[in-house]
Formats: sequence, C-alpha cells, structure tokens
Amino acid sequence: MQPENQPADQPVPTPDERLAALTEDEKIQLVSGNGMWRTHSVPRLGVASVVMADGPNGLRFSREQAADGPEAGADFADFISLVTRRGEAAAAERGPEPATCFPTASTVGTSWDPELARALGDAFAAECRSFGVGVLLGPGMNIRRTPLAGRTSEYYSEDPLLTGVMAAGVTRGLQERGVGACIKHFAANNSEIERTSMDSIIDERALRDIYLRAFERVVRDAEPWAVMSSYNRLNGTQAAQHPWLLTQVLRDEWGYDGLVVSDWHGITDRPASVLAGNDLDMPESPQRIARLRAGVHSGAVPGSALDRAASRVLQLADRASTHASEPVPFDTGAHHDLARRIARAGTVLLANNGTLPLDADSTTDVLVLGAGAAEPVIQGFGSARMRPTRVDVPLTEIEQRAGGAVRHLAGVPAGAHTEDERRAALREATEAAARSGVAIVFAHTPQNSDGENADRADLSLDAGYDELIAAVAAAAPRTVVVLTVPDAVTMPWLSDVDAVLVPFYAGQGMGSAVASLLFGEDSPAGKLTTTFPQRLADVPAFLGYPGEGGRHVYVEGALVGYRGYDERDTAPLFPFGFGLSYTTFALSEVTVDRDTLSDGESLTVSVRVRNTGARAGAEVVQVYARPERPRVRSGPRELVGFARVELAPDEERTVTIPVTADDLAHWDVTRARRVLDDGPLHLLVGTSSRDLPHDVTVTVRTDVPRWKPLRRHTAPAAALGNPVARRAVAGLLARHLDVDADTADGLLQECRRSFVNVFDTVANRFRLVLDETEIAQVIDQVAADEEVLHPVV
Repeated sequence: MQPENQPADQPVPTPDERLAALTEDEKIQLVSGNGMWRTHSVPRLGVASVVMADGPNGLRFSREQAADGPEAGADFADFISLVTRRGEAAAAERGPEPATCFPTASTVGTSWDPELARALGDAFAAECRSFGVGVLLGPGMNIRRTPLAGRTSEYYSEDPLLTGVMAAGVTRGLQERGVGACIKHFAANNSEIERTSMDSIIDERALRDIYLRAFERVVRDAEPWAVMSSYNRLNGTQAAQHPWLLTQVLRDEWGYDGLVVSDWHGITDRPASVLAGNDLDMPESPQRIARLRAGVHSGAVPGSALDRAASRVLQLADRASTHASEPVPFDTGAHHDLARRIARAGTVLLANNGTLPLDADSTTDVLVLGAGAAEPVIQGFGSARMRPTRVDVPLTEIEQRAGGAVRHLAGVPAGAHTEDERRAALREATEAAARSGVAIVFAHTPQNSDGENADRADLSLDAGYDELIAAVAAAAPRTVVVLTVPDAVTMPWLSDVDAVLVPFYAGQGMGSAVASLLFGEDSPAGKLTTTFPQRLADVPAFLGYPGEGGRHVYVEGALVGYRGYDERDTAPLFPFGFGLSYTTFALSEVTVDRDTLSDGESLTVSVRVRNTGARAGAEVVQVYARPERPRVRSGPRELVGFARVELAPDEERTVTIPVTADDLAHWDVTRARRVLDDGPLHLLVGTSSRDLPHDVTVTVRTDVPRWKPLRRHTAPAAALGNPVARRAVAGLLARHLDVDADTADGLLQECRRSFVNVFDTVANRFRLVLDETEIAQVIDQVAADEEVLHPVV
C-alpha cells in the first residue's frame, strides 16, 4: 500500500532513505507520542501515524484516538481517571466505542487451547482494523505470582510455559491479520501496589526461568511487533530505562528486532530510556520531549541512539501501513459466538457431587441468588475495561432453559445498608432456598477496590457472600455456586455445597456459557492455570508480599505457584491443572519417540486418550518433567507440554506432545546459560499437577559438566572437582614452587579440606605471594578452555 500522502507515481523511499531525510526535530517527534494513543506522522516522507488501543480482552477505542495532534485525549487527568475508575463510575463510562468484550486472559488461559487463543487474536485484529487501529496493547503476560495482584485477570497463568504458549497464539492471530501485538508488561510487574516506584528484587535464575521465560518464547516464536516496558523498577533500575533488560536480554540474546514502547507515563528519564533501548515514549509529554531534546543537543543522547529509536518507529509505521485498509465493520454476531465459545472452554468445574448437569425438563423451582446473576461481572477495572457490544445475562439464560419457575433474589443488599437490611435479605434468601429445587448462587469478589493500580486485600468473596452461600447450602436441597472472580478465592463453605463452577471474568458471553454448562448442553473442560490455596499464608510468595521500603523481594525465588506448593508438600485447595468434567477419560499407551535427549533436540510424548463416559467432552493431557539429578531447586516437577483433545463418547485418539531440550533446561547463573539436567528424566503424564499416574523415563545427555566454574572465591574442594581448574591451579602452584605438575597436583590435594578460597589457601599454605593479575589470568584461561570444551549451543 502506498504510504500516507505519497503520490502514486513517486517511488517509495527505503527505510534508510527516510531516516536520513528526517530532521532532528522530526526524529524527536517520531519517538514521542502524538496525543494519548498515536504516533506522529511525517507526511512529506509518506510516514503514517499509527493508532494504538488497549485491548487485553477487547478493543478499547474512542473517537478521540482517531484524532490527530495534542488535543487527541492527551489530558493527564483523563488518563488517571481512566486507570483508577471503579464500580459504577467505570460501568457508566460512555467514551469507548462498543466492541466485543471477550473473556479475560484468566479464562482464555484455563481453556489450555492455543488454537482458540489464535482465533481470539484473529477476532481482535478484525475489530482493530474496523476502527483503524494498527497496534493492540496486548496480550498481557506477566506471571500470576500471587492471587491478590490487581491485574491477575489480564494474565494467563502462574506457569511461564503455559503463559508463553497462549500469548504466542494470540500474537500470531493478531499479526497474521496485519495488526501488531504489543506484549506487556516487560518485566516483573506482578503487583499493583506502588507499581511505578516499587523495586522488584528477583534473583537471576528466577528472573530467567520464570518471569522472562514466557516473553522469550513469544519473542522467538511469534515475533511481536512491539514490547511494552513495565512501570516498576527491576533490581534497582526502572524497567523503562533498563539497558540489561531492553537491549542485552531482549535484543542481543533473544534477537528481537521490533519496537519497545513505554507503558503510559512509565518513563522518568527520557534520555536514559533511549540509551537503554526504549524507542517510543507514550503518551505525549512536553516535559519528556524537552528533556530528550536537551539530551540530544548536549550530546548525552548520541545521534546514533536517536536514529536507532526513530528507525524502529519507522519500521512499525511501515508494518502498520502495509496492512492498512478502509475500515470494514466486524461481524458482531460471529464475535459474540466466539466470546461464548471461549467462555465455555475456559470455565472450570471445581466440585460436583452429581448435581450438575441440571436436567432442563425436571429442574423446577430454581432459585437464583446474587446481584451478578442479573448484572453480570464479566471484566476487571482499569485501562483494559471496555464497552461490550451486548451482554448475555445469566438470569435470562437460565430462565430460557429451566423447565419450571425461576426466582431471583439479591441475597446480599447492594451498596450501603444496615445490619437489619442484611439480616432480612439473608433470611429471605434462606427461606426461599428451603422451598426451591436447586439454588444457584452467583458470587464475586469486591468490585470497588482492586484492578489496575490496586491489589485485592484478601482472598475472600465480597462482603456477605460467604455467609449467604453457607446459609443457602444448609437450607436448599441442592446448592450450586458460580464464581465470577479474577483469581483464587477461599471457600469456607466448600464441603457444604453440591457444585462449584468458575468462569472467572468470562466476557460478554459468560451468561450463555454458564447456563449451557449448568444444563449440560456442553461439558466443562477448563483447567486451572493457577493454584487455589486453602489459605493466603500457603501462597509461596506470602512472606515477601507486598514488599516494604520500596523493595519487593521475591523470596520464593523460582518456586512460584505449584512449584512452591509441591516443593513444600503443601496441600492446595485445588491444584494447578485441575478441572472436572461431566464425562470421564482414560489415558493409556504413554510412549516417547526416543530414549535419549541432548542439547538442541526434542522428543514427542504420545498418549492414547479415550472418552469413557456418556457425554462429549474435552481433556487436557499434561506432561511434567522430574529429573533424578536436578542441578537447581525448581520443585519436584515442572510443566513441559500439554495438549487439549475433544472426544465424543467412546471415541479415542492419540495425542502427541512435543518437548524440547530448551523447555527442560534451567538457567545456570555460574555459566550464564541454560543447562540440562543430565541423567534419568521422568516425564510424568496426567490431568493435573497432582494427578500424574503415567511415568516414562528418558536419559538426558549434555556436554555441560556439573563441576563449578572457577572464580576468585572458589573453595579448594570445588576447584579440585573441576579438572580444567585443577590443572590450571596446579600449574600456578608448580610455577611458584618450581616443581613438576604431578607434585604440584599432590600438594593441591592436601588443601582440599580448607574452607578458604583456593588461591588464598595455596598462598597461605605454601607462603606464596600471588599477584591478583596473575590470579585473574588463571580464571580467564580456565573459562576460555571450558568454553572450547563446552560451547554454548
């Protein structure tokens, strides 16, 4: 497509020609926002403006976004209001255009279906193109480290592999239709408490194996057009101006060649952010633009750094304009059906004593309780909150399916109320429950306190709902609980109810999806992507959350989520990967296609799955790895692959699940690389992290040794365990004592029991004076010799 304002008969300049033709002021403008949601255009060079929009679970677009110039919604007060609105103020907002409110990532993730995620990305792209949006600010893919975090509903899982696979699916779906994905928030933005100033203190292995791992997968596998830096500090440095994160890791190690954009007003030092590799500062800020211009003029920001950032914005504009077209309205009906489909696929059945599914013909006297049945809770609060095209109301959907009368009561008074009003509502609900055939309680977490910029205070339901459920369960012949929640909640009434269904924040099709599952039109197949704890103190991150003194220390290291529960042998309320169905499945004939696995290779796990029940349904086959000789502490088992399979009654099929050596490797901080655990590796196969009855074993081989690299502080025993270091230190000793190599080695052996580092030990033991330069040369030579023997693949 011809660029903006470019005459049809004029040759399109190359990116290098455009960059060379830009003035300094145009470059500064180009790397700075134009209003709230646009980039700047350069009409004389055919460079079009790119419109961006929020949208982790649906496009948030307002007409102001399509406007150009500083009047385009750039008011700071409007931005703060957008992020912090809660409750009725957010619900009543009229600004955004209607778009499909799809299920949030918490529900998309529980589908464990990458192809469904891809279909979601495709639908996102269609809606973006209908409004002229070139980049969608999503998917969000931070790790759900604690269920209290305010934006957990926007993220997929506590596990990096599952997060990466699902986010890659959405990214591919978007970009295959010509709309850029902007994965976010990079990195370690795992809480909303003091999120712009809090310093996430994370050890290197946890950072590499947990918090960066999903981003790495999406960058390598799906090549997103943009990556959004996060607000928080990371190990002392603001993420938006973090050269190690944005350049060394993202670009030099992972090979990323797209754009890095700040989170909105996430940059404090614009010159430093440019030098670190943050290309586009959003939104427009006169102060930051002035500081960048001053940095360019003073030489603090070299012209090459400004050119680099400008070239990446040009690349983004070229990508967006290549796929730009006249807006075409999207198919609202088809997208609503997709929203329903995802909601059905992701809803998790946590408990069921046979009460579900309800029989539509024989189910009479249905009592529906909870405000959420009539005014459904379908999304969270903050910048991602959007205006749906339509909403399926659970109460209406239940009324359409039930064979008899359906009555609805709030059960918990809305808004401010007296104690007498609370008791009266509870009494009315309890008396009605006693007369009902089945009571269905819709419950949610507080709706006016958490979301973007605010974490939940605890794991409880909104005030009054635990009491309501317990009272109804004691009175009703059958009680079903439907939880529209962002993440895990405690359930003190669990043993007293008959079924628990959790759609999470399931978007505008939630009402239809839940009703179809309640009445057996479909079978639940969602699986948890986070662990539900019995109590908040069981969460592995509990002792380090939420931080103090501006520092949030991730005390659990890599033992996040189920890894931490399993390592401590802590029983969860519901384990990672768990979910029930209305049918049953049998797994058998578990095999692997190879007996050994080495660096750079992959294997395939094959599993025969049969639907042994009377209903159609879907099962998620999960594969976890357990090495017999782990080099690091990462929990007893880790997810390394999965596959969702849909089967009719008595149908069986073989599913194949690829497992790569890279997915089995862990970060070795001493070698600054990923390393396999050599030796026997058990691949455990089942249907949750705590239900893994099948075990196949392969032998893992790697050239990377288990001995420790030589450092200045290495103890003698460790140095002697490293044959390369042993020869080098013995050689050093031989030179100073004027003895042969064998004699020096024998003398070195005498130092084995010393706890002082090997260099100081030999110096003191043999009364030598070792020069630090000579010691450094020995260390460097050992490292070089080891690299020759065991190069990084």
